[in-house]
Amino acid sequence: MCLGIPGRVVGIPDGYHRQIALVDVSGEERRVNIGLLEDDPARPGDWVIIHMGFAVDKTDEAGAAEAMAGLRLLGSGEQP
Repeated sequence: MCLGIPGRVVGIPDGYHRQIALVDVSGEERRVNIGLLEDDPARPGDWVIIHMGFAVDKTDEAGAAEAMAGLRLLGSGEQP
């Protein structure tokens, strides 16, 4: 299992063989490699899980909220 950060794809710039996306992560845009999702390409509006600069999976808004809740819990040091 890896820890991933959820983000929402806001755009795919020209070039880069369409393997780079602009992703909103908690209000900040980041460039993320989406090349690992070539079987089910990410599009603007899609939620993705990011690990080390790569989108490793697609999710939905509920899955993104759940992932963020888990990350917040880890950051708090509380036991589940």
